Amino acid sequence: MASGFFAILDDIAALMDDMALATKVATRKTAGILGDDLAVNAEKATGFLAERELPILWAITKGSLINKLIIVPVALLLNGFFPAAITIILLLGGCYLAYEGAEKIIEYITHTSHGKPPVHTDTEQEQVGGDPEKAKIKAAITTDFILSIEIVIIALGTVTEQETVIQIVTVSAVALLATVGVYGIVALIVRMDDAGYRLIKRSNGNGFLSRLGRGLVGALPVVIRILNVVGTFALLLVAGGIFVHNIHSLHSLFPALPSMIKELGLGLVVGLVLAGLMALIKMLRKVPSSAS
Repeated sequence: MASGFFAILDDIAALMDDMALATKVATRKTAGILGDDLAVNAEKATGFLAERELPILWAITKGSLINKLIIVPVALLLNGFFPAAITIILLLGGCYLAYEGAEKIIEYITHTSHGKPPVHTDTEQEQVGGDPEKAKIKAAITTDFILSIEIVIIALGTVTEQETVIQIVTVSAVALLATVGVYGIVALIVRMDDAGYRLIKRSNGNGFLSRLGRGLVGALPVVIRILNVVGTFALLLVAGGIFVHNIHSLHSLFPALPSMIKELGLGLVVGLVLAGLMALIKMLRKVPSSAS
């Protein structure tokens, strides 16, 4: 009886080792998309009053957790019963990310050519009563949903040959890490200036701590601008990567071209086409109302 008990303990230990190894491999595979997720969400979580930054970030984090609670079980079920649906969902999500990335570039070019700084005045603000805070939270949660699908699917792809228990634990662990890790770092970024002001106050404006504090305060706008650019290109890269990895004809297209350039180019082309179609649809909708 004792030998049977220890045999069970050995089985549990072996299973835990398998889970730890699978989670490590899945995390490594999703490292790139997690970096893109960080850049995109850091850009979306900034630009608010200091006292509203953490409440807004918490709202986005809760939305991200809800996204994972929806995506993980659905992905596991689809993988077991209807795997083709995962590819369709990924491609639709890629189209959304490509459109959002291209729209940001068009918005920047349009406002720059008119001598105005880019502002966020998309249709999402209109849908929530013109409240920019709610609009940005909604946009961030929607984008997080698409990126979460990609993260979960990549993690699931690393354990498809494993037992069901290992699949569930691995995908759940990566999904939780994607939320806690990414938004924890985002919180640190958006509070850089507050940390800097506290260092300046504590040092009475003199010494190393003061210089460090001033450096943090001065670095935040630069970091935000960098994340804005990186986040936009991350959207296009993720979208292009989805198209390349799930459409065979695109995967074999331009084999001599570096994968990053090919994915970025595909994401931009698809995004511009979709942005053009959306602009055409909006224009056609306005024609009957103006004619009447």
